[in-house]
Amino acid sequence: MSSWDNAFTGKPKTGMVGSHSFGGAGSFFRTPYSRDLSNVDVAVSGVPLDIATTNRSGARLGPRAIRNASLSLAWERPWPWKKDPFSEMAVIDYGDCENNSGGGLLSVAHIEAHVHGILEAGAASLLLGGDHFITYPSLCAHAKFHGPLSLIHFDAHTDTWPSSGSGINHGTMFYKAAKEGIVRPESSVQIGIRTTNDETLGYQILSAADVHRQGTEAIVRQIRERVGSNPVYLTFDIDCLDPAFAPGTGTPVPGGLSSFQALDIIRGLVGINLVGMDVVEVAPAYDHAEITALAGAQIAIEMLCLYAESR
Repeated sequence: MSSWDNAFTGKPKTGMVGSHSFGGAGSFFRTPYSRDLSNVDVAVSGVPLDIATTNRSGARLGPRAIRNASLSLAWERPWPWKKDPFSEMAVIDYGDCENNSGGGLLSVAHIEAHVHGILEAGAASLLLGGDHFITYPSLCAHAKFHGPLSLIHFDAHTDTWPSSGSGINHGTMFYKAAKEGIVRPESSVQIGIRTTNDETLGYQILSAADVHRQGTEAIVRQIRERVGSNPVYLTFDIDCLDPAFAPGTGTPVPGGLSSFQALDIIRGLVGINLVGMDVVEVAPAYDHAEITALAGAQIAIEMLCLYAESR
């Protein structure tokens, strides 16, 4: 094994890197940092933005926390997958999407442009948030390449509250996406919901109670039936998990999914037409022993495994 730090000297598509978890550069699962998208299958980016939060801020530090937590998981192929996603695909850590133009929340065009550049180069995008509003500009970029998208949305909240003008926040983006035709609610599903919003806009709701009572296999069947063969964007708000499994988030709600339930559902989705993905709302200031960041890192690598198996 080379003594050089894989984040700087490694090459894509060489598999998991066994190295000590307590040192070295904190790239995502020790993948090489690069801004070269040539022959890249997936670019992983951080989006350190949390100015759209409505409760506790701090998710801007989520990408760094997820990367750091990923180091302790990077030594072998993720269980129980049969393929190493870093052998099957050329994956790079594309660094962070920084907003250098100012303008606050209404300037999220820089996120759309960032994702658009990745997709234009022929790669897929995995974003690490950041508050959940970052999904909206990512959806805008993906819709330009794939048309209206089916959404698989893990969350405690529907994020479909009406928005206009200054009402834009991390609870309004899927209202905007539905109204603008970016997302197709009739072929989209929201899992883990446990807050009240009587207007569903046509999204199918599979509540946290549904998951607990019906079991993960039944939930997987319903998700697969709902999205069919449509291009799918998968977004995971870490507050979908119960605060016992993910306390480090801005708007925690008791009664959520366990880590096992969430992972079991994701693993059951092999074969969907997955085109884009993100993990959001990890806020490390409220975390304990990095368990939320660790959950975020695990969910992110599961998404890569799912993408590799579903290509």
